[in-house]
Amino acid sequence: MSKKTDKIEATITIRNYKLCSYFRTLMRKVFHLAKCSTCQRILAQVNWTFEKQEIRSQKITEDQIDQMADLAGSYQALFSKRAIKYRTLNLKEKTLQEQDYRKYILEDDTFLKRPVFIVDENIFVGNSKSTIEALQKKLDE
Repeated sequence: MSKKTDKIEATITIRNYKLCSYFRTLMRKVFHLAKCSTCQRILAQVNWTFEKQEIRSQKITEDQIDQMADLAGSYQALFSKRAIKYRTLNLKEKTLQEQDYRKYILEDDTFLKRPVFIVDENIFVGNSKSTIEALQKKLDE
């Protein structure tokens, strides 16, 4: 192999290691709001005893939102159109791109569809009945 190929392989290995080490810290984690009664009800319902990140006091990092989007398939899947600011900023009338969704979530935690559970390498976003049932099934495995 050439030195250039070795360098590329080393870069890939380092990135995979960073990704793997990140997921080890996120194996069982929830992103939630402490004052959100729906989040609190769901945490109690699934008997969540793992890591919690209260997103108002501990903001979501760029790395975290990027990893969540990788798991969810898009930033749009993480974006809450129920947020009051969605209406006040008249975002419904705009054509948002993936980077717009990312920007808004990072700027204001109310744009994150909550709660977001990461279990192993699975993500469960929002509070729909089917999402919570799928989460509970995964936790019971």
